Amino acid sequence: MDSQPLPPGRWPDAPVRYPDPVVRVLDPRFEGCRLFNAAVERIATGCRWAEGPVWFGDHRCLVWSDIPNDRMLRWDEASGAVSVFRRPANNANGNTRDRQGRLVTCEHLTRRVTRTEHDGSITVLADGHDGRRFNAPNDVVVAADGSVWFTDPGYGIMSDYEGRRADVELPTAVYRLDPGTSTPEPVIGDLERPNGLCFAPDESLLYVVDSGPARAIHVYDMAGGRPGPGRRFADVLPGGPDGIRCDTEGNLWASASSGGDGSDGVVVFAPDATPIGRILLPEGCANLCFGGRARNRLFMTASRSVYALYVNATGA
Repeated sequence: MDSQPLPPGRWPDAPVRYPDPVVRVLDPRFEGCRLFNAAVERIATGCRWAEGPVWFGDHRCLVWSDIPNDRMLRWDEASGAVSVFRRPANNANGNTRDRQGRLVTCEHLTRRVTRTEHDGSITVLADGHDGRRFNAPNDVVVAADGSVWFTDPGYGIMSDYEGRRADVELPTAVYRLDPGTSTPEPVIGDLERPNGLCFAPDESLLYVVDSGPARAIHVYDMAGGRPGPGRRFADVLPGGPDGIRCDTEGNLWASASSGGDGSDGVVVFAPDATPIGRILLPEGCANLCFGGRARNRLFMTASRSVYALYVNATGA
């Protein structure tokens, strides 16, 4: 996965010759995921650190977090307009939707996981474990059984920029919030900074990013609704991974940041961990999600901007 420079004049809004040269095939298996006549588009900018994209198909809009600006933004697919979805937002980071379509959000400032009900009211799902407060929940997914899985690496308490500086109260961990008891249970504790996470399409595997010094993606076999021993799945070099998502074929799409020009963006891994494709961006990519009417549009929150690309793949 050696870095390669971006084409001269490609950004921010230069004309593109198809196929888009920033969408690169590393393995023939990615050819089936790439569309010949689709290009990376910048759909929004002006953020300080964009994160946590989530698609609302019923409203045809994308919502994401702008953590340091303490707001969540909304992009309307029909008009292309960007508006404020929520402000203040408690330095919200990761977002997802549950099986009833409700928004689930990790909040740095309040160190909790919340759910936005259909009437707009907010329910606190969890704010601590064993009598102590979470450090700063980061990213979140909801399983088919309704359980809420989230990571708590603690970035929101390291400074006053993305939350509020505070002492660590709990070990970093991945938690499972039981839908019946509403009790958070630490299920993975062997990662230094557990960050992005997602399930394989059949939920037989759980992928988790460790964004600590040994930055890598780890994978855990699921059994009885709980993860077993983990193993290192893949590295994203140079730089490192953050947010991750699977498509319906089991390919893992990983955001890549801190690698610099020619490596920041998205790396796509086959289920056997082979890197098969890369999407280069002019900014470090923190997170991503699939959306659009056919779930075939990849949305990428990248530092100050949000980018989108139609692909020949479907989000799981």
